[in-house]
This record gives sequence, structure tokens and C-alpha cells, in this order.
Amino acid sequence: MEKKKTYLGKIASAVESLATGMGVTGKEFFTPKVTECYPENRATLQIFNRFKGVLEMPHDEEGNNKCIACGICQTVCPNDAIEVSSEVVEDAASGKKKKQLVKYEYDLGSCMYCNLCVEICPTGAIQFNNGFENAVYDRSMLNMTLNINKK
Repeated sequence: MEKKKTYLGKIASAVESLATGMGVTGKEFFTPKVTECYPENRATLQIFNRFKGVLEMPHDEEGNNKCIACGICQTVCPNDAIEVSSEVVEDAASGKKKKQLVKYEYDLGSCMYCNLCVEICPTGAIQFNNGFENAVYDRSMLNMTLNINKK
């Protein structure tokens, strides 16, 4: 059975707790501070490779991307931030029918940067870049179409 503290024991416990807290605060008070002077330091700003900024769909020189319009990224997205529109077309060379990407829409305002879409993509067609300046006045500007080549 737990022993009850006396009145003086409670006061001693409170003073000990206060001293511990003040010790942590005092230690932090005397440590050197590091302040990033953003946006003045944009030229020297270093962003880690693991940082997830904005979803992008890389294109090659001819404007093609690797997306096969499978829709797995849309299915796995917990916030429905991705919408893949596709159509079935007949391949001229082989005569087989296959899916072709029509529109790949991404809502940055709904994205929670969980990286599930990037990890599940079978062709590696999408990735996060390091862009972090996403402040806009109109929320509709956060809706992007990624499969358009931006040459």
C-alpha cells in the first residue's frame, strides 16, 4: 500500500519539481540560439532531401511521363487529394487495348504528405520535390494538374 505524504512532504515534493523545471529552463536559457533569417537567406537555404514539399510528375524531353493510369495512388490517398482520369485506347502497333492517362489532378490543400502515393506507384511516376513556398490567397490555386508538361 502506498504511503500518504505529509503536508511538509508535499511541499518538499513541489519544491523539488519546481527546481527540476527551473533547471531545464535555465539550461535552455544559456544555450546558443540559431535563427534562420528567412527570406533573406534564400540563396544559402539548405533543405533536406527527405523533405516532402509538392507532389510532381517528372517528364522526359518529349513531354512523356511514366504514369500508366492504374489509379492505385488515388485509391491509397487517405484524403482524396489525387484524382486520376483515364481512357481506354487501342495501341496501334499491337492492337491491344490499354489505359491512357487523360488528367492527373492533385489538391495540395488536402494533401497530408503521407508519401503513400509515391511509395505505392509501380512505375515511380510521381515524387515529392523540395518546394515549400505554397502560400496563396485563393485555395483554388492549390489544385494542380500534374500531367501537363511545363517546358
